[in-house]
Amino acid sequence: MICTRRDSAAASGLRALCHRLAAGMLLAAAFAAPAAAEDLFDTSILRGSLGSGPVRWDGVVMGAQIGYSSMDSDFGNSTQSQIAYILRNSSLESEFHPDQWTTLPHDLTSTQSFGIFLGYNTQWDDLVLGADIAYNRLQKLQPSASDSIARTVTLDDGTVDAVTINASSSIKLIDYSTFRGRAGWAFGQFLPYALFGGAVGRFNYTNSSTVTVLQTPTVGPPSTFGPVTQTDSQSNKFGYGYLWGFGMDVAITPNMFLRGEWEYIAFSKVGDISSSLNTVRVGLGVRF
Repeated sequence: MICTRRDSAAASGLRALCHRLAAGMLLAAAFAAPAAAEDLFDTSILRGSLGSGPVRWDGVVMGAQIGYSSMDSDFGNSTQSQIAYILRNSSLESEFHPDQWTTLPHDLTSTQSFGIFLGYNTQWDDLVLGADIAYNRLQKLQPSASDSIARTVTLDDGTVDAVTINASSSIKLIDYSTFRGRAGWAFGQFLPYALFGGAVGRFNYTNSSTVTVLQTPTVGPPSTFGPVTQTDSQSNKFGYGYLWGFGMDVAITPNMFLRGEWEYIAFSKVGDISSSLNTVRVGLGVRF
């Protein structure tokens, strides 16, 4: 309702009515606020109990979380396509396939992660089913590897090739989102659960390969091929994966809970690099 000024007795009465309505609304809000706060932040836990009735887990849940994440990246095939391109249409590649030689190892890197989550639970007696979405940001998670491999091979025509491959790769997980289903069984104020779902991660990566071949034919002087270098780099590349894990929610008031989780994500290849992510985390959430 909008109150406007008019030069009449009716307008004065209308303004008085508006003032009474506004005062009534403020008074109602003042009485309603403590009741709402009591529903959301029930302090009965401070008196040694969550209340007389069973703990409920159904409804909308949301909160924040902090964790520690470790990413294991396999760089073994990260430079395969580059080496195959450098040695394309050569007898060396067709006979011995240097592109399939494993040049680089795994690398494991860890860092802190921070995130938020939003979900919904349904409950049938002690069975609790839920779904949630979450966003997580990594502080700095960038595995990398660099190495070289050298082999001497003899081609079908008798030419001896001394092959040297130098390679380097790095990948950085910037952030990721998850879409999860959860199934749990309530034991009083404790809710252990299993989780499963999918994930989308945002990556930066760089791969580089340098190939040098010293050729010694059966007739004539030796010659050198290379060094020839190929580099591939991309930012904000999306990688997709599946996840599973376990967790437990612990009610600290009827509408607030602590959360602890372990979560495993296997991402699809990004830049021919395979990565998996292990995370342990704790969180604080509210239920509406």
